[in-house]
Amino acid sequence: MNAEMQTLLDERAIINVTIAYCWAIDNRQWDVLRDQVFGPDATALLGSELSGIESIVARIDAALNVLDSSQHMVSNHQITIDGDTATARCYLQAQHVRKGAEGGPNYIVAGIYADTLVRTDRGWRIKRRDLNVLWTEGNTKVVRP
Repeated sequence: MNAEMQTLLDERAIINVTIAYCWAIDNRQWDVLRDQVFGPDATALLGSELSGIESIVARIDAALNVLDSSQHMVSNHQITIDGDTATARCYLQAQHVRKGAEGGPNYIVAGIYADTLVRTDRGWRIKRRDLNVLWTEGNTKVVRP
């Protein structure tokens, strides 16, 4: 396989990891995060600094378990591959719904996921994920315990 074709396949696989993250968190499929999205030694900045996959899963679970529903969408992917490592960024928009929240049921977060990924024997995995929030709209009580 030529280098250009390998790059295209790698880019597609990295985008798929980012999309798998969204589906996993919206469906509360924590095993997908462990098995298909993050490496075991992953770190993340998701409102606070997190170290290790279990810390990341616990933070996401705590943030989303108060909700009736969430929908995370990603787009505008930019990827740079250097052998078995890559950096990637994409826009994020996430709708959070909590029907009983005082002040209204909706809260939207928009931002950028900035990732460092590594190629493993099981495919590309996120080694580092930073969420940079650009703006929010709606009722912050939706995402408060």
